[in-house]
Amino acid sequence: MRNSSVIRSAYNLVKSSNYNTNVCRDILRGQTVSVLGYGPQGMAQSMNLRDLNIPVNLGLRKDGESWKKATNDGWMPGHNLFEIDEACNRGTIIKFLLSDSAQKSNWDTVKSNLNSNNTLYFSHGFGVHFNKYTNIIPPEDVNVILVAPKCSGNTVRKHFLENKGINSSYAIYQDVNNAQEICLALGFLMGNNYLFETTFEKEVLSDLTGERCMLMGLIQGAFSAQYKVLRKNGHDPVESYNETVEEALDSLYPLIKEKGMVWLYENCSKTAQVGALEWSKQFEELLIPKIQECYDSVKDESEVKKIINLDQEKLKQDLTELKKQELWQIHREMNNLKNTNTWNGFLL
Repeated sequence: MRNSSVIRSAYNLVKSSNYNTNVCRDILRGQTVSVLGYGPQGMAQSMNLRDLNIPVNLGLRKDGESWKKATNDGWMPGHNLFEIDEACNRGTIIKFLLSDSAQKSNWDTVKSNLNSNNTLYFSHGFGVHFNKYTNIIPPEDVNVILVAPKCSGNTVRKHFLENKGINSSYAIYQDVNNAQEICLALGFLMGNNYLFETTFEKEVLSDLTGERCMLMGLIQGAFSAQYKVLRKNGHDPVESYNETVEEALDSLYPLIKEKGMVWLYENCSKTAQVGALEWSKQFEELLIPKIQECYDSVKDESEVKKIINLDQEKLKQDLTELKKQELWQIHREMNNLKNTNTWNGFLL
């Protein structure tokens, strides 16, 4: 079994203990960070830096929804809140955290306001890796780096406030001036426990595959499939929901996070152990080719073309259909039931 030092060496892990806040401040001395965008990542990363008294500005479209939200969060127009072009001019590190589509439409503005030796920072490699679709081709005289949190922006902020850590990948696409140290400093100031090295290409391929498979697409498909099988075989909605979603999310998955899958198997009934071990192998055999198909569709750019040529109306319809699924209607009703009733020792 590999010890931790071998794992760190093999996977290029960098620990936060090597980059405490004072070390990171020294690396960024004289730099100003301009964060473009105020979605979940932009909000979290900018506020975390602000809380640490790192010089940080926001760049947003004036009087848009994000601008209004930012002012409600204490950002001050003309002081640390500016339109995108001015924010770029004021920053030496530009965190380009707009959505993929907004990055494409705002790239000319950003590019024209970059200065030599600036650092251009991403939290997703999509725009740079798929530049033949986005036209995001950075100038040769700037650093281009990536820190990609392995969690939502909401979790980045929540864990920072709770003094918990997160994990992120990092990558250096272009090194003009101390890019790696700047990248690591920004990563640890965000609140990471550790960073692991990747490339822009690998980050995109793994991220898009993960979203479509285990993180969202596959898990929704598995929940829906089991729920429908139980309902088809006469189980009522509440029983089907609890055996499919509630027990998984409320009891078992947190245990996997805390103690690992092996512990879960070793601490359940023999009946569960035998069945789960046997069926896990069958599911794995069925899923490997399907996940490979998904990975290939990301790599050959089929998925990218769908994103670039996004049909907004179809997306809205698909999301509406998901919301209407009986499974998730039950989920909302059960959550409401739990929120309006308290355990009294015997009954709800």
